[in-house]
Amino acid sequence: MNDNLTAVVVAALEDIKGQDIVWLDVRGLTDVTDTLVVASGGSTRQVKALAEHAIEAGRKAGFQTIGVEGLETAEWVLVDFGDLVLHVMLPATRAFYELEKLWSLRPEDLRRGEE
Repeated sequence: MNDNLTAVVVAALEDIKGQDIVWLDVRGLTDVTDTLVVASGGSTRQVKALAEHAIEAGRKAGFQTIGVEGLETAEWVLVDFGDLVLHVMLPATRAFYELEKLWSLRPEDLRRGEE
Protein backbone atom coordinates (compact mmCIF):
# COMPACT_ATOMS: atom_id res chain seq x y z
CA MET A 1 0.00 0.00 0.00
CA ASN A 2 1.40 3.38 -0.95
CA ASP A 3 0.61 5.66 1.98
CA ASN A 4 2.04 8.66 0.12
CA LEU A 5 -0.38 8.19 -2.78
CA THR A 6 -3.28 7.82 -0.35
CA ALA A 7 -2.24 11.04 1.41
CA VAL A 8 -1.95 12.91 -1.89
CA VAL A 9 -5.38 11.77 -3.12
CA VAL A 10 -7.14 12.42 0.20
CA ALA A 11 -5.53 15.87 0.50
CA ALA A 12 -6.64 16.73 -3.05
CA LEU A 13 -10.21 15.70 -2.24
CA GLU A 14 -10.21 17.65 1.02
CA ASP A 15 -8.72 20.66 -0.79
CA ILE A 16 -11.88 21.18 -2.84
CA LYS A 17 -14.34 20.01 -0.22
CA GLY A 18 -14.93 16.37 -1.05
CA GLN A 19 -17.52 14.89 1.28
CA ASP A 20 -17.46 11.73 3.41
CA ILE A 21 -13.96 10.68 2.35
CA VAL A 22 -13.16 7.09 3.32
CA TRP A 23 -10.20 4.91 2.48
CA LEU A 24 -10.06 1.16 2.86
CA ASP A 25 -7.15 -1.26 2.89
CA VAL A 26 -8.36 -4.06 0.60
CA ARG A 27 -5.18 -6.13 0.51
CA GLY A 28 -6.19 -9.68 1.22
CA LEU A 29 -9.56 -9.12 -0.45
CA THR A 30 -8.26 -8.54 -3.98
CA ASP A 31 -5.04 -8.65 -5.96
CA VAL A 32 -6.19 -5.78 -8.17
CA THR A 33 -5.40 -2.89 -5.79
CA ASP A 34 -4.29 -2.17 -2.24
CA THR A 35 -6.43 0.82 -1.32
CA LEU A 36 -9.89 2.11 -2.21
CA VAL A 37 -10.74 5.74 -1.63
CA VAL A 38 -14.40 6.71 -1.80
CA ALA A 39 -15.70 10.27 -1.71
CA SER A 40 -18.87 12.16 -2.55
CA GLY A 41 -19.47 15.38 -4.43
CA GLY A 42 -22.62 17.45 -4.15
CA SER A 43 -23.18 17.73 -7.91
CA THR A 44 -21.91 16.18 -11.13
CA ARG A 45 -19.78 19.28 -11.60
CA GLN A 46 -18.13 18.75 -8.21
CA VAL A 47 -17.71 14.99 -8.75
CA LYS A 48 -15.84 15.71 -11.98
CA ALA A 49 -13.76 18.48 -10.37
CA LEU A 50 -12.81 16.23 -7.43
CA ALA A 51 -11.65 13.44 -9.74
CA GLU A 52 -9.71 15.79 -11.99
CA HIS A 53 -8.08 17.51 -8.99
CA ALA A 54 -7.01 14.14 -7.54
CA ILE A 55 -5.59 13.10 -10.92
CA GLU A 56 -3.60 16.34 -11.21
CA ALA A 57 -2.32 16.12 -7.62
CA GLY A 58 -1.27 12.52 -8.23
CA ARG A 59 0.59 13.47 -11.40
CA LYS A 60 2.38 16.33 -9.66
CA ALA A 61 3.48 13.87 -6.96
CA GLY A 62 4.81 11.45 -9.59
CA PHE A 63 1.90 8.99 -9.80
CA GLN A 64 0.30 8.07 -13.11
CA THR A 65 -3.24 6.91 -13.72
CA ILE A 66 -3.92 3.62 -15.45
CA GLY A 67 -7.44 4.60 -16.39
CA VAL A 68 -10.33 6.94 -15.73
CA GLU A 69 -14.01 6.10 -16.27
CA GLY A 70 -17.17 8.15 -15.88
CA LEU A 71 -15.98 11.72 -16.40
CA GLU A 72 -18.58 12.26 -19.12
CA THR A 73 -21.63 11.78 -16.89
CA ALA A 74 -19.84 12.35 -13.55
CA GLU A 75 -22.37 10.48 -11.43
CA TRP A 76 -19.58 8.05 -10.53
CA VAL A 77 -15.99 8.60 -11.58
CA LEU A 78 -13.43 5.84 -11.11
CA VAL A 79 -9.74 6.74 -11.18
CA ASP A 80 -7.30 3.82 -11.25
CA PHE A 81 -3.82 4.62 -9.96
CA GLY A 82 -2.87 0.92 -9.74
CA ASP A 83 -2.15 0.60 -6.02
CA LEU A 84 -5.12 2.87 -5.29
CA VAL A 85 -8.55 3.11 -6.90
CA LEU A 86 -10.56 6.27 -6.32
CA HIS A 87 -14.35 6.36 -6.55
CA VAL A 88 -16.01 9.78 -6.53
CA MET A 89 -19.81 9.65 -6.59
CA LEU A 90 -22.98 11.57 -6.12
CA PRO A 91 -24.45 10.79 -2.66
CA ALA A 92 -27.44 8.89 -4.11
CA THR A 93 -25.17 6.72 -6.27
CA ARG A 94 -22.89 6.05 -3.32
CA ALA A 95 -25.83 5.10 -1.09
CA PHE A 96 -27.20 2.73 -3.74
CA TYR A 97 -23.95 0.80 -4.34
CA GLU A 98 -22.61 0.87 -0.75
CA LEU A 99 -19.00 0.21 -1.79
CA GLU A 100 -17.66 0.66 1.72
CA LYS A 101 -19.98 -2.07 2.99
CA LEU A 102 -19.19 -4.35 0.06
CA TRP A 103 -15.40 -4.03 0.48
CA SER A 104 -15.54 -4.27 4.27
CA LEU A 105 -17.04 -7.76 4.20
CA ARG A 106 -14.58 -10.57 4.87
CA PRO A 107 -15.14 -14.16 3.66
CA GLU A 108 -15.71 -15.25 7.26
CA ASP A 109 -18.54 -12.68 7.54
CA LEU A 110 -20.30 -14.35 4.62
CA ARG A 111 -19.93 -17.81 6.12
CA ARG A 112 -21.45 -16.62 9.39
CA GLY A 113 -24.51 -15.47 7.49
CA GLU A 114 -25.01 -18.96 6.05
CA GLU A 115 -25.15 -20.68 9.46
